Amino acid sequence: MENLKYSILLIDDEPDILEFLGYNLLKEGYTVYKAKSAKEGIKIALEIKPHLIVLDVMMPEMDGIEACREIKQNKLLEKTIVIFLTARAEDYSQIAGLEAGADDYITKPVKPRVFLSKVKSLLRRFNRNEEEAATQKIIDLGNIVINREKYAVFVNEKEHILPRKEFEIIALLASKPHKVFTREEIFQSIWGNSVVGDRTIDVHIRRIREKLNIDNITTIKGIGYKFEI
Repeated sequence: MENLKYSILLIDDEPDILEFLGYNLLKEGYTVYKAKSAKEGIKIALEIKPHLIVLDVMMPEMDGIEACREIKQNKLLEKTIVIFLTARAEDYSQIAGLEAGADDYITKPVKPRVFLSKVKSLLRRFNRNEEEAATQKIIDLGNIVINREKYAVFVNEKEHILPRKEFEIIALLASKPHKVFTREEIFQSIWGNSVVGDRTIDVHIRRIREKLNIDNITTIKGIGYKFEI
């Protein structure tokens, strides 16, 4: 099956959840790995470099938020997609996960069809992003240079490594300077068909501005964003 080329790592301290999700993924032909703790999961991730990680938020010792930050900061895993699995539907939990670098989230109890659809959508976008990166590897805007191959942004020659979603957003905006990208265009390009909260883009834009210390990204109220040079 085509899905065999995709490896997925499940990290959850509940054996029943690991069994349930693993069973449904195996039925679809994915290669599945499992870990019962965040620390074990990070160790396995560094060994196998999975395409996608399903990460529980609430775990003892190291929770999912902390684990996600560690994963996203490691260059060996910078292209790995992370989905948060949480029993909490509160907005703050979702925002915290996205700020940590997660690509998406799904709440418990998990519905197999919804879960598998989200996984498929994210992996499809993974392929699309790889294709785009191959066609335009370097975006040179003078004092700001974006290297798609390294997933790095250089501001006045200083290198910054951003979480995947933040990088994809600035690369999208910078690919067509002065063009106004609507919120819908950004959602579709970065998150595909995944359902995310209304504040998701705002959170990511704020983080990009803070980390890079730039004012090139302009907010077009009620419409979207554009990159000025």
